[in-house]
Amino acid sequence: MSQLAEIRTLDDVTGVESWRADLRPSRILFGPGRLRELGELVRELGGSRVLVVTDPGIRAAGHVSTALDSLAAAALAPFVFDGVHENPTTSNVEDGVEIAREHEIDFLVGLGGGSSMDCAKGINFLLTNGGRMEDYWGFNKATEPMLASVGIPCTAGTGSEAQSFALIAQEVSHLKMACGDEKVRFKASILDPLLAVTAPREVKALAGYDALSHAVESFVTRARNPLGRLFAKEAWVLLEKSYLEALSDEAEPACWGRMLLGSHLAGAAIETSMLGAAHALANPLTSAFGTTHGAAIALVLAAVVRANSEVAEDSYRELARASGLAPTPSGAAALATHLEELRSSAGLPRYACKRRGWEIRSVCAR
Repeated sequence: MSQLAEIRTLDDVTGVESWRADLRPSRILFGPGRLRELGELVRELGGSRVLVVTDPGIRAAGHVSTALDSLAAAALAPFVFDGVHENPTTSNVEDGVEIAREHEIDFLVGLGGGSSMDCAKGINFLLTNGGRMEDYWGFNKATEPMLASVGIPCTAGTGSEAQSFALIAQEVSHLKMACGDEKVRFKASILDPLLAVTAPREVKALAGYDALSHAVESFVTRARNPLGRLFAKEAWVLLEKSYLEALSDEAEPACWGRMLLGSHLAGAAIETSMLGAAHALANPLTSAFGTTHGAAIALVLAAVVRANSEVAEDSYRELARASGLAPTPSGAAALATHLEELRSSAGLPRYACKRRGWEIRSVCAR
């Protein structure tokens, strides 16, 4: 998914692996209540007419009102597009572009889960460069400058705020397109734990497991490098130790702070090291069965870890030990079993089913 890291090659002369990772400067505001600083941040970044891209659930939770109040207090003109759906489609993006053009938007804010942030990026592509989302499937295909933007996650999940890619599904086929460009990356991110606390438990469980998978997969990809592995391992430690606690009604903001930071670091790991087979398998499940992305990941992640054990045992053992797991009979086995236990404790499904006529087709996670 990322063009920001090169697959490692072995230097035959020195015996040292060579690698490359390009870091893009991006400001991060972390802490409870920092959403209220959005207006000043946007004004500093040059925005005046601002479109907040979000979904109805985030609006109902009151976070959109907080964002609008902050933008208005900074003497900016705020507008809202709340037509984002789960697994955003090309139609969602096109609807948002219409609103943006109507109000002559010059700045974008993605407020919500990965769907809202990805949709904001998609709107940015079409608003500034025209055409269709299919035109930007791949990397760096936009030829014109893009608008500055800010990403504000309300779930600890995709880490989209740390990435230069938008995942947008085709309206009819539901095939997910990874559309990336250095210019679409958010100029700043706000990580406010008070936003994530309000998400429904199911959303927390699905998004959190997705974040866990990002750490696990980016740690072992062929494109991995020391920088990406640093992000991925720290993300794994933060997420794994906080995941189940975060699903409790008594979870403190500090817990959600760890989850948000872990999700962000996992997103940064993706940006430098890409993802693996679990995500390659999950996307067809979403397309064919309508399975939510987090659930699809939960179905296949442990199986992928076991399948990769022959080539990634050392790395899996390192993650297992970081979680205090006994890496026997192997690190991959211990990690896979732990991932299954987390899935079960979170109440995530083991099967993906879709009724077609009188036939019920299912995909088993075993």
